[in-house]
Amino acid sequence: MKEAKYISVKEMIDLVKSNDQIIVGMAATEPQAFMSNLHLAGERVSNVTVTNCLPFAYGEFFIEAKWRDKFKLDGWFYTNVLRKAHEHGNISYVPNNLHFAGKKRLHHVHPNIFVMATSLPDKHGFVSLSLCNVYEKEIIKEADIVILEVNPHFPRTLGDVELHVSDVDYLVAVDYPVPTIPIEEPNEKDYIIGRQIADLINDGDTIQLGIGGMPNAVAKSLYGKKDLGIHTEMLTSEMAKLIKAGVITGKKKTLHPGKHVACFVLGDQALYDFIDDNPSVMILNGAYVNDPYIIGLNDNQVSINSTIEIDLTGQCASESIGTRQFSGTGGQSDTAVGAQNSKNGRSFIALYSTAMVRNPVTGIKEEVSKIVTTLNQGAAVSLSRNDVDYVVTEYGVVRLRGTNVRERAKLLISIAHPKFREQLTKEAIEVGYLHELF
Repeated sequence: MKEAKYISVKEMIDLVKSNDQIIVGMAATEPQAFMSNLHLAGERVSNVTVTNCLPFAYGEFFIEAKWRDKFKLDGWFYTNVLRKAHEHGNISYVPNNLHFAGKKRLHHVHPNIFVMATSLPDKHGFVSLSLCNVYEKEIIKEADIVILEVNPHFPRTLGDVELHVSDVDYLVAVDYPVPTIPIEEPNEKDYIIGRQIADLINDGDTIQLGIGGMPNAVAKSLYGKKDLGIHTEMLTSEMAKLIKAGVITGKKKTLHPGKHVACFVLGDQALYDFIDDNPSVMILNGAYVNDPYIIGLNDNQVSINSTIEIDLTGQCASESIGTRQFSGTGGQSDTAVGAQNSKNGRSFIALYSTAMVRNPVTGIKEEVSKIVTTLNQGAAVSLSRNDVDYVVTEYGVVRLRGTNVRERAKLLISIAHPKFREQLTKEAIEVGYLHELF
C-alpha cells in the first residue's frame, strides 16, 4: 500500500509547473498555506491556472496585479476577494450548477494538482474531508497529484468524506484556524420576509437554506415547528441551533430519515464543534446532494434562496449586477428545481423590494426597485422563469408556478415597493406584458 509522504509548504509549492491546471478545495477547505504561498513559484512558472470556489484566502498570486501574466484564476463562485482582483484581467467566472461543477470542469480540463485542507489522519490512516465534499472527491480521482493540508483544528465529519492516505500523494502539516463566518443578525425586513416564509413551512418539511440575514431570519422563525428535516447544499450555524433545540429531527424525511444531509459546512466554531464526529450529520458528494432528482425524493422539500433582482416574467438574476460577476449560480437552480420535483415541495425566492444604488452620473445613492420590467443589461439569469415558484418581499408572497406572463407581471407588481408600482405597470404595458391598467 502506497504511503503518503509528508512534505513542507516550500516543497508543495515546488511541485507546481508551468501550464499546470490546479483545483483547490471549496470554502473552509481552501488550502490556505498553498494559496498564500503560490506566488513564490511566480519567478519560475507561467500560465498556471487555479480553479476555486467560495474562497477566503488572500492569495498574492491573484490579488497582486504583478502576477497576472503568470497565474490565472477561474472561480465557480465569487467572493469579495475575487471581485476585488477581477479587474486585473486574469480572473474569470466558470458558469455552473453546483451539482455539475466537478463533472463539467473535468470535461474541460485535466487537473495536474488538487489541494485541500482536511482533518488529521486517524489511527486507521483515514482523513475526513471535513467541511466540504461538493466536487472534491470527483477531482481527487482524476488529479495527477493529490496534496492535503492536514490540520488538527478541522472537525472529523462522516458520510462520504473518508479518504485513506494511500490515495494521497503528499501531506502537509498545517496549524491555522478553521475559517468561520459571523452569524449575520437579521434586520426588520429580513424578519418580515422570514416570518412569511416560515408560515408556509409545515411540520415534517425538509428544508434547504443559505447564508445571510434573510435565511437566518427564516431559521429564527421556525421555532415551534416539529420534526423538520435537512437536505441542503450548505449546513449553517442556525440549522445546528434548530437541531439542538429539537425543531429539526429528520424523523419525517423520506430520504435518509434521521440524518442531516449536506455537501458542505460553513459557519461559526459552535457549528464545527457540533458536527465533529456526529453520526447524525452526513456530508455527501455534491453531485448527489444537489442533484434535482435526488432532492425530489424527499417529500415536502422546501428550497429557500435569494436573488439580486427579478423581472416581471420571473427571471432571477442572482449572481451578477449587469455584466459584473458578484457571486455565482451555486445550487440555486439545483435546489429550486429539486424542491418542485418533490411531492408537496415548494421553492421560495426572497428579496428586498428595493436597494440603494449609486447613480453613475451623479454619484449619489438612489433607491431603486429590485422587481424590474427587464433585468439590467447583461445580467446573468441564475434561475429561469420556467423554474420560479414562490417569490417573497417585505410586501407579500406570490406564487408564479403555472402562471402566464400577464399574471406574473400583476403578481410581482403587487409585492413591489408601493412607490414603484405605477411605473412598473406603465412599463409592463409598454413592453406588452400587460394591456390595461389594473
